[in-house]
Amino acid sequence: MTASRAHRRGPSPSPQHDAAVLPRTHPSLVRTTVPAQPSRAAGVRDMVAEHLTLLRLPSECLDNAVLATDELFANAVRHGSPGPRDTITVTLEHVGHELRVTVADRSSALPRARDTGGAEESGRGLAIVAALSEGWGIAPADPGTTGKKVWFTLALRGMP
Repeated sequence: MTASRAHRRGPSPSPQHDAAVLPRTHPSLVRTTVPAQPSRAAGVRDMVAEHLTLLRLPSECLDNAVLATDELFANAVRHGSPGPRDTITVTLEHVGHELRVTVADRSSALPRARDTGGAEESGRGLAIVAALSEGWGIAPADPGTTGKKVWFTLALRGMP
């Protein structure tokens, strides 16, 4: 997919299943909650890479998942975490030959893809996620919490 096409593509409809339905002990579900601080991005990237390395994914798939997760985490820190004590929850769900990554923050403000010009330094995060993934979307926060969840899926091609 070209970057310009991905830039125009909006969120996909939310899939019928939800990561929150599976118990935390499910072997294909990994969840971590971290402070909503830019300094935590490296730890989130490392967690995603470590978990997906255990699945023996092809390097391109692993790299795409790490980059797309990093973009959603950066967006959540910048736009979705207004308070100094806010947290962000990152969930990896591996079901069959699909990976779903969900990033939840405390803000109810919905993300939107922007049409950025060549000189702008930011605003390309969702276009990058769209280009790297099979689809992305927005889901409501878990019951009893505030905010939203932004997710993407990747088809896990070339798995053993």
